Amino acid sequence: MQKGTISVQTENIFPIIKQFLYSDQEIFLRELVSNAVDATTKLKALASRGDVQGELGDLTIEILIDKEAKTLTIRDKGIGMTEEEVNKYLNQVAFSSAQEFLDTYKNDTGNIIGHFGLGFYSAFMVSNQVEAITKSYKPDSQGVTWSCDGSPEYTIIENEKVERGTDIVLHISDDAVEYLEDHRIEELLQKYCRFLPVAIKFGTKKEMEGEGEAAVETEVDNIINNTHPLWKKQPNELTDEDYKNFYEELHPFAQAPMFWIHLNIDFPFNLTGVLYFPKLSNTLENQRNKIQLYSNQVYVTDDVKDIVPEFLMLLHGVIDSPDIPLNVSRSYLQSDQNVKKITGYITKKVADKLSELFHKDRAAFEAKWNDLGVFVKYGMLSDEKFYERATDFVLLKNIDNQHFTIEEYKEKIKVTQTDKYDKVIFLYTHQPAAHDSFIQATRKKGYDVLLMDTVIDNHFIQNLEYKLGNVTFVRVDSDTVDNLIQKDEKVESVLSEKEQETVKGIFEKLTTGPGNSVVLKALSPEDQPVVITRPEFMRRMKEMQSFQGMSFGDFPDSVNVVVNTNHPLVAQKLVSEKDGDKQIQLGRYLYDLALLNQGMLKGAELTAFINKSLNYVQ
Repeated sequence: MQKGTISVQTENIFPIIKQFLYSDQEIFLRELVSNAVDATTKLKALASRGDVQGELGDLTIEILIDKEAKTLTIRDKGIGMTEEEVNKYLNQVAFSSAQEFLDTYKNDTGNIIGHFGLGFYSAFMVSNQVEAITKSYKPDSQGVTWSCDGSPEYTIIENEKVERGTDIVLHISDDAVEYLEDHRIEELLQKYCRFLPVAIKFGTKKEMEGEGEAAVETEVDNIINNTHPLWKKQPNELTDEDYKNFYEELHPFAQAPMFWIHLNIDFPFNLTGVLYFPKLSNTLENQRNKIQLYSNQVYVTDDVKDIVPEFLMLLHGVIDSPDIPLNVSRSYLQSDQNVKKITGYITKKVADKLSELFHKDRAAFEAKWNDLGVFVKYGMLSDEKFYERATDFVLLKNIDNQHFTIEEYKEKIKVTQTDKYDKVIFLYTHQPAAHDSFIQATRKKGYDVLLMDTVIDNHFIQNLEYKLGNVTFVRVDSDTVDNLIQKDEKVESVLSEKEQETVKGIFEKLTTGPGNSVVLKALSPEDQPVVITRPEFMRRMKEMQSFQGMSFGDFPDSVNVVVNTNHPLVAQKLVSEKDGDKQIQLGRYLYDLALLNQGMLKGAELTAFINKSLNYVQ
């Protein structure tokens, strides 16, 4: 029997491990199963070189719970250890200074196990005693049992173990009894180990064999992992159905993805994976954290903000890379060259895929645009390189459901929608039904109107204006139709200055309120008598403020009440009416008509307007 003291530079190594890693206590199982996988993988490698004689046999890793003994065992049939190797690997913690370690990483909530030789010692987060019962693959080796109760002291004794491999036996502490429950262990295995490359057995399950009346229920091993996941295969081995089935495996009950990208690169870094484009429609937030990060098929996290650009977090899928530095601070990740290369590579692959789809089958691309649009626009706002690549395939859709690239649309409208300052004016609406009267007015002018109704279009519009320089977006309700695209055209009013003062006075009495202004304009007699517009600048400020959840003081809901002094109801009926009360009544009717066109007249006010309309008819 041998006794000794584990070689560390502090007497407080185990309290430090428990204290530092407590919030991520559950990862002990991932680390121990990963060690078992490593031991099995090493055995296979030795066998392939001829260093292991005979058949390897069943290499399945087993997870065993004994509730009565309060133990959890991770059993592998891998390479095993000699007594010398136990001393080397279990009794020497790769740890130069525990206090320096704590000082450096005290704000890091991620899992640091693996980088400091602490993977095995994570067992002490849930155990008051740990045993390693092991026997090496080497001929005539003697099995040994290492045991430690969480202090720096350990024991090693010989055992009678016959088969090669290692059993890690955790004597679960009273504050961690949840890890003696089957459902909890299965949950952790599914989370951390579902794609490990060696089969992992956890108990048994019942399955039906046969069909119809001949079907029989049988008990089979419960293998919890897919040892050869789709992203580790070559794209030419896979069908569309394979990709869809894997997506369903990742996200049960989710809508089928639109398409996907298979990532596979080995220089200048190693990276594999599959990224899926889900149907986003007009949403953002509920799509995040759907990309899982793996390192050699070991689950790490689904919080990939330090590895994947912000806009790509709207995608779903898997990224697997051993070259990503794990579990360090955000600033370290941002400065790491491998992370920057990986980020750039993924961004380029996504842009290339979208470009390929657009040029290969534009009709199909346009059919998906309602779901793709938010993603592409978000990417253009978030990433300069993606913006440059996306300008060829980002689409603008008009209210007639026609799609155009930016250059195509400029070419389409430049003759009719270029203003006197040589700016091309992109007219748009976010609510075609509510803006119908404005849209009809633009149609009479021969103008085209875009539909810009996604959650980020306000930002996207301003970004395009800045980037393109010679383009301005104007919403159809921001001004009267004659002033949406400013030309050197002027229409004279049929009213005298005195009559105009009278008209303005009437409407100023009707439109009291902060931000309301009465504006008289000489428009065509066929245009509406009164139009309510929202100045572009103030409206954009309010919308941006609302979208960002910010406040710079209360901006009034600024509107202009534009009175068409050339409309017959104003130029003749209103001006000629001598009864002041009837003038106010007619003015109120015309103002309510404008509110109705804006969808702003509802409830009792709408009922009163209908009754007034009937009176005018009678």
